[in-house]
Amino acid sequence: MSSATSLSADTQPRWLKAAPALFLLLWSSGFVFLKLGLQYADPLTFLALRYACVVGILIVPAVWLRPALPASPRAWLHLATVGLLIQAAYFSFIYLSLKLGVSAGAAALITSQQPILVGLLAPAIAKERVDLARWTGLALGVTGAAWVIVARSSIEVTSALGLTFAVLALAAMTAGTLWEKRFGTQTHPVTSNLVQYSVGLAVAAPLAWVLEPMHIDWTAGLIGSLSYLVLFNSIIAITLLLTMLRYGEASRVSALFFLVPPVTALIARVVLGEPIPLMVWPGMALAAAGLYLVMRDARPASCRR
Repeated sequence: MSSATSLSADTQPRWLKAAPALFLLLWSSGFVFLKLGLQYADPLTFLALRYACVVGILIVPAVWLRPALPASPRAWLHLATVGLLIQAAYFSFIYLSLKLGVSAGAAALITSQQPILVGLLAPAIAKERVDLARWTGLALGVTGAAWVIVARSSIEVTSALGLTFAVLALAAMTAGTLWEKRFGTQTHPVTSNLVQYSVGLAVAAPLAWVLEPMHIDWTAGLIGSLSYLVLFNSIIAITLLLTMLRYGEASRVSALFFLVPPVTALIARVVLGEPIPLMVWPGMALAAAGLYLVMRDARPASCRR
């Protein structure tokens, strides 16, 4: 068993019980604020700017607190790999797929398959057992998520290369999730975030320079969107995700992504005034039922027999 197996309940921080709901809210609302921000900047330029702000903010507590650094070259490698897979690859591939003509609905539909891939690979890579009830939940969840996306969005793919980038984004998030679960170690959140977002910036900035005119329209809307994505989506939500993976099971944590399309629809209704078609509600119910089946009896693996 690897050192990254689910940690004992006695070592879990008390706030971890609230982490799934808070992560779901922050991650889902990030899509709404991203939609607002992309009105004022090129996609990869906006991503690079976001990462530059995150790194700039994290340098301050890093200098002030002097948190412990990874203890070995192997630990540095694992942190950088997660940053490469999630921050650099996943987000860059998503932005590139949108730039090349893949609709947001199609990209969301493709990446919503991530919990199923994690469920398939977790037994071999993360040493997790996925039972029949959890497989049923995964099936219901992915059906519900797809239902919501299709009911709300046009599913258009006008570029084979764009489709390839969307599939690569799915693979990158799945690989990042399993890598963190298999090899991740307890690291101070300032250290882990600083390393991973530095890797993301090192990839996103050159891509923006090569592929875009790097247009930015400095407006209140851009600043508001950027501020939310930097503080709540990038720093807090990613910290919650990685912490849940270290203490929980990858297949259960990944199942939270089933509810991202329904929760995003609800937030977009409130923030952007976007209507929720009647056909969306059955999909929301299926996604919620699937998540319930996956998450029930979600005790740490070390506590189950």
